[in-house]
Amino acid sequence: MISNNTLFYGDNLPILREYIPDSSVDLIYLDPPFNSNRSYNILFKDESGQAADAQIAAFEDAWHWNQTTQETYEELITQSADSVAKMVAALRQFIGANQMMAYLVMMAARLVELHRVLKPTGSLYLHCDPTASHYLKIVLDAIFGAENFKNEIIWKRTSSHSDAVGYGSVHDIILFYSRSENHIWNDIYQAYDHGYVDQYYRYKDPDGRLWMSDNLSAAGLSGGGYEYEWNGVTRVWRCPQETMKRLDQEGRIFYTKNGIPRRKRYLDESKGLPAQDLWSDLEPLRSWHTERLGYPTQKPLTLLERIIQASSNPGDIVLDPFCGCGTAIAAAEKLGRKWVGIDITHLAISLIKYRMKDMFPDCQYAVIGEPQDLADARQLAHDDRYQFQWWALSLIEARPLGGEAGSKKGKKGSDKGIDGIINFFDDASGKPKSVIIQVKSGHVKAGDLRDLRGVLDREDNAVIGVFITLEPSTSEMSKEAATAGTYTSELWDQKYPKLQILTIQDLLSGSEIKMPPAHGTFKQAERVKKGEGKQGRLI
Repeated sequence: MISNNTLFYGDNLPILREYIPDSSVDLIYLDPPFNSNRSYNILFKDESGQAADAQIAAFEDAWHWNQTTQETYEELITQSADSVAKMVAALRQFIGANQMMAYLVMMAARLVELHRVLKPTGSLYLHCDPTASHYLKIVLDAIFGAENFKNEIIWKRTSSHSDAVGYGSVHDIILFYSRSENHIWNDIYQAYDHGYVDQYYRYKDPDGRLWMSDNLSAAGLSGGGYEYEWNGVTRVWRCPQETMKRLDQEGRIFYTKNGIPRRKRYLDESKGLPAQDLWSDLEPLRSWHTERLGYPTQKPLTLLERIIQASSNPGDIVLDPFCGCGTAIAAAEKLGRKWVGIDITHLAISLIKYRMKDMFPDCQYAVIGEPQDLADARQLAHDDRYQFQWWALSLIEARPLGGEAGSKKGKKGSDKGIDGIINFFDDASGKPKSVIIQVKSGHVKAGDLRDLRGVLDREDNAVIGVFITLEPSTSEMSKEAATAGTYTSELWDQKYPKLQILTIQDLLSGSEIKMPPAHGTFKQAERVKKGEGKQGRLI
């Protein structure tokens, strides 16, 4: 059984097979890369809420037919249930060995495992777009059984969209399946739209409360009612006479011109409309929303909260195998659920760690798959130097800049020799100051420090430079760092080395950057200095 909140770094297929037991998860939400041949970019925002200049390609969401895909296809044909094998074979015969089929094969293998780990009372929500939703529904029907299909939910993700040819695409699709008929379900409600309110809640009390008129007569109502005289009118009423008296005393009854009593139903006491399969009431993230991280496919917390509240209970386990920036995880934590997240990039894992620290400072969870020692770090650097770079930056809680996720074609370009940054406030000007970070996984020399010093001198707000190296530093590098001098903090009345060298071994051993504490504002930093608040890092 899963007992702790856990983040996994790596491919979710082997992780599901190795770590997640049968029938151990209550709810699965997945928002896998859509097969739309787009490269998504991450725009990190700075402390002012504006998007930073640097962009990072988070993933390329086109999966190609290759040897791995072929092997996975053969495994599905030979080892899956007969219904799944026949479905996959028929799809390949119809679609061919192309990118769409590669996407469906890789998704089918994962959906088989997700079905396995779901409890009999569990549910799965698959978030996708119209380019693949019809194919994915066939896959899900074969794995979960067509009888366990519950809803195709339409979420209006934007108000308008201009397409070159055809109608504007403004919605995503969420496919809702259960493991069995005996699945968890909690009634949820969505707010009435303005048209409904204007039509039905058209009455107003002197204090401004809106209400609608509701019938108190039981005529024609199945189950009968209560016959008595009220206000000179003898009828069969919906409530007993004592209830009628109470409602009247509370001012919840009004009378028509004919003296017929009718009940007031107040808008502010209504739960709303039972949730339908068209979700147009959940606003997508905009640039001004405080929860927005800049992650390209980030979904609003309200969307995940609705799903989690409907199909799980407090203490249940929520799994997101493509957790991205961690919205499902954050929503699960907020609603008192346990959670498991899996992602294939250290960038995503780092973002989630920052997000959880910001939203839930006391949240406890394990991280599996990150390097634990120098040998692990060397292996990661060998496998993918950009994954290594993002992981190294996460050790000091720095915001990454530049590079491409999962790509061997990383670009320096717009980052101008800066791999990461930490901003802090150290005076009353309101302008942040910066610690700039450069990460090296190969051979290093004193010239690298001189280059970083040049970048430090060039950047207006940069006051400290940090050089992170996988390999040991040289004495010449230490001398070069020492010649850069110190930065004096106005607020903390303390000097810090302007150029600092930290090896990966240093960081794994607990070493930290020598810098002023990073806070949201100068005033917050002043309060911390006076012992009136908590220290915290704003990245």
